[in-house]
Amino acid sequence: MQRLFITVINCALLVIAFIGAPEVAGARFSNWQISSIPAEQKLTLWALAFTAVGDAGTALFLIKGRKERKLCWEWALIFTALFVAESAFIRGWINFDWLKQIPPWFQKRF
Repeated sequence: MQRLFITVINCALLVIAFIGAPEVAGARFSNWQISSIPAEQKLTLWALAFTAVGDAGTALFLIKGRKERKLCWEWALIFTALFVAESAFIRGWINFDWLKQIPPWFQKRF
């Protein structure tokens, strides 16, 4: 039951980090974005970092069971990987331009 609780809480935090944080920071009027994009990105990065540290702290100090502790460490690793990927995308170290080339490739082949 504790593992289910850990998973549900972390899934909720994941939704908050990627949907809730940008919505809080983003001001829109119709289809126009009024607020700055860096504010949304900072809030998302802070949410991911906070959750990764929270999961690691929970695994270290609060959880006593071996399986539950391992699950907390897995979630901390997931949030850390998402933090690294998001910050690399923001800094321009990775991009997804190759995705734009896939639909024309499929149209040529099929």
